[in-house]
Amino acid sequence: MAEETPQIKWEGKSIVELKGPTADQIWPLLEDFCNINKWFPSIDECNHVDGELGKPGLTRYCASKTLSTYGSYDEAEVRWVKERLLMINPAEKCLSYEVLENNSGFKSYVATMKILEITGSDAGENGCKIVWSFIADPVEGWTLEDFSSFINFCFQSMGKNMEQDVLSG
Repeated sequence: MAEETPQIKWEGKSIVELKGPTADQIWPLLEDFCNINKWFPSIDECNHVDGELGKPGLTRYCASKTLSTYGSYDEAEVRWVKERLLMINPAEKCLSYEVLENNSGFKSYVATMKILEITGSDAGENGCKIVWSFIADPVEGWTLEDFSSFINFCFQSMGKNMEQDVLSG
């Protein structure tokens, strides 16, 4: 009987630092699990599917249109995922979720986002940082390096969008 090779899991982390907004100001934006499309640049739609808002078990549907090979959204393919909130801890400003059904190549994906306060640097700047970590099975059509780069790009954009919203409010 042949020995099975264990599946290698991908692990990654991205950090975005926000200048000015506090963790208490950013947390309500992040904990609003079914409205991530307001901040995340590649998500066009995010809807509540099932479960109670703010509670583990809450499920959302997220979708994005991708350009066709002809550069047109008219013939765009819709990429979608259903994601379930696994844990949410307002006191720790932390949440975890997993990808369920999808057409994006995910077999197993669990992510955790946590907001940490930044106080009193030499420059006197306060703010916070958001840490996004994930563990996943390899995603079809991606290398770990490309996937991590994509996650980091989207996460940096999401953080800056949140920062601008708080500072302009």
